[in-house]
Amino acid sequence: MNAEREAPATIDDYIASFPPEIRSILEKVRATIKKAAPNAVETISYQIPTFTLGGNLVHFAAFKHHIGLYPPVRSDEKLRADAAAYANAKGNLRFPLDERIPYGLIGRIVKARVRENLEKAEARQKTIRPTH
Repeated sequence: MNAEREAPATIDDYIASFPPEIRSILEKVRATIKKAAPNAVETISYQIPTFTLGGNLVHFAAFKHHIGLYPPVRSDEKLRADAAAYANAKGNLRFPLDERIPYGLIGRIVKARVRENLEKAEARQKTIRPTH
């Protein structure tokens, strides 16, 4: 994201700040995330598009040469292997703009993140004891 840009208030604002060819990709990433996590809530966090569901689910952002997707894939070994070609040193994913964006992989990642977040929320609920 360009440092001179004004901080976006919504995902629509964020996407609108890019040229048409990048907007198209960002809209498809957004639609892919919505389809994989229909109950997630859209917001802006760290000045980038974010979906939340029991906590931060996934963030995405456009850069000069790639689309970034955060956080890294951690729990699903097969998914980590499938995403490895796009992972940087920290594990965050970078999808080069000069290559086909793997929307199917993005959808699988989001579904895995939904499972992780729901499992964490369930575990938190089990640790809460009644105060009778």
